[in-house]
Amino acid sequence: MGKVAGIRGAISVKENNREEILSSTRQLLREMVEANSIWIEDIASVIFTATTDLDAAFPAEAAREMGWTAVALLDAVEIPVPGSMPRVVRVLILVNVPEDFKPKHVFMGNCKKLRPDLSETE
Repeated sequence: MGKVAGIRGAISVKENNREEILSSTRQLLREMVEANSIWIEDIASVIFTATTDLDAAFPAEAAREMGWTAVALLDAVEIPVPGSMPRVVRVLILVNVPEDFKPKHVFMGNCKKLRPDLSETE
């Protein structure tokens, strides 16, 4: 019997433009899937958040472009906490995994500073 696990990820985006947001999100999703050896078919849903300064594209569009058409995808705006890191896309992948699965969270670019306690990859 398996369980549902949450895999966290975040990436800093250089500029607020469509291609930069989608390219960065694709890069993060590829790394999260690879680091955790997961199959797209096992993903139950993905929640994306973007800081309020990233409004040129929906990050979930990157997943659809990658063929994740059967996965439930949701975009949301990150809470604009004063002093928080700008231009960040965050991802929470909910995936069906074996009981002994240990998630490898992925924080890329400037986001490595956000949660060094969770980040296990470059």
